Amino acid sequence: MDLLPKCDANYVPLTPITFLKRANAVYANRTSVIYEGTRFTWSQTYERCCRLADSLRSLKVGKNDVVSVLAPNIPAVYEMHFAVPMAGAVLNAINTRLDAKNIATILSHSGAKVFFVDYQFFELASEALSFLDGAAPSILACIDDIDTPTGVLFGQLEYEQLVQRGNPGYTGELVHDEWDPIALNYTSGTTSAPKGVVYSHRGAYLSTLSQILGWEMGNAPVYLWSLPMFHCNGWTFTWAKPHERREITSRVEILTGGAPPPASLLPKIERLRFHVTHGYGLTETAGPALVCEWQKRWNKLPQQDQAKLKARQGISLLTLFDADVKDLDTMASVPRDGETMGEIVLRGSSIMKGYFKDPEATSKAFRNGWFATGDIGVIHPDGYLEIKDRSKDVIISGGENISSVELESVLYRHPRVLEAAVVAMPHPKWGESPCAFISVKKNYNGDTNDVKESEIIAYCKKNLPRFMVPKRVEFMAELPKTSTGKIHKFQLRALAQNFVVNENLPGKIITGPIQLSASGQVNTQVQG
Repeated sequence: MDLLPKCDANYVPLTPITFLKRANAVYANRTSVIYEGTRFTWSQTYERCCRLADSLRSLKVGKNDVVSVLAPNIPAVYEMHFAVPMAGAVLNAINTRLDAKNIATILSHSGAKVFFVDYQFFELASEALSFLDGAAPSILACIDDIDTPTGVLFGQLEYEQLVQRGNPGYTGELVHDEWDPIALNYTSGTTSAPKGVVYSHRGAYLSTLSQILGWEMGNAPVYLWSLPMFHCNGWTFTWAKPHERREITSRVEILTGGAPPPASLLPKIERLRFHVTHGYGLTETAGPALVCEWQKRWNKLPQQDQAKLKARQGISLLTLFDADVKDLDTMASVPRDGETMGEIVLRGSSIMKGYFKDPEATSKAFRNGWFATGDIGVIHPDGYLEIKDRSKDVIISGGENISSVELESVLYRHPRVLEAAVVAMPHPKWGESPCAFISVKKNYNGDTNDVKESEIIAYCKKNLPRFMVPKRVEFMAELPKTSTGKIHKFQLRALAQNFVVNENLPGKIITGPIQLSASGQVNTQVQG
């Protein structure tokens, strides 16, 4: 049998481009995109992608060239997710919420050859280009409003003109190696400086396929993409207007990540016929890697117990080969007791190729055939994984490891806590101690100032071991977040480094944005 080699007839590289081609062949007249007054079928979307890919090739865009785009959720970004790899190039969708310096850093680091900019972001893009000292992308193009064009220009080219002048008969460059890069996506920098994560055609294909199968998507699902499209692409999008609200008679699937849904919220969601699944993934895993597969026998458990089970990150998706919790010093698996902590490690074809231009970080991330996530967790007897903390967020106080996630989960159960994040602050005796940042819900008078630090600390003392109780509580109007809604803990960590332990010091409400100076000093506006 070993004498039967691979050949072009029985071995074809995996690529998401085949999804688009099949949709055009099978569902040509079905709706692909709805955006305000614009509606395209799959046949039209396919032709537009072919035309754009051909125009990119005419601009000498080819293999490994990076095409960057700064735009909101619009049809152009959707189409570029297919058209750019069809031209053999690599798509870099930039976070629209970044500042000009960070955008400039991404353009420089990625070596972008083409830069598409939506008309709403011309000012931001121009400022970013001013930091590049003549090293800007060689091709600049604007994306005008598709329904009501403004006629404004940015650079030499315009998106719709590129689409119209391309050859509709162009079918794209052949993918010769499924390991070729398809996208370059920068991490949000929640815990460190952003890194360029490179996805392969194979990884993107398998990640998509596993989510379709694992989520039991039907033949023609309607998918509400609630995240900015610079994270990845989807299928059909729908944005409902308030006056169109009506009772939902069919089951709606919700996939949520990050912090698990609070126990008090789950029954309210499920009464609306929404089925919530908790997942876990990173930029480096091209989306969800673990999912909390629900077991029917759990339906008989009390609501509080169901919430605890649903909060677990779960088991690997179908196309992820394996997931485990290991002691990285020995690479031995921790006991499956739900208590012994280690680092969550993953292995599978949807894992990134590596960090662009950063071999040191890539080498550090890949350990003995595993991708080390940097998340600390446990594995339960049933094989389900549960995150306890980020490795950078574990607080070591007097030799005791304190899980900020566990502490935060207690804070979220307080009836007036809206948001909560816990980081380490210096302690003269114990080295570190927990510092809690919270925002609170308004009372019946619309007031938030009635919740005091002493109340929160007393509540924690009733629900936590003494060494885990926060030594300081800071109240914020809103906690700082990334574009995906994750709390920016590095900002809070920098703020907490300026605190001193004084249990008699009342908490202040921080109302302004956190600003970090080059020296690490923190400037904020406070009340109280």
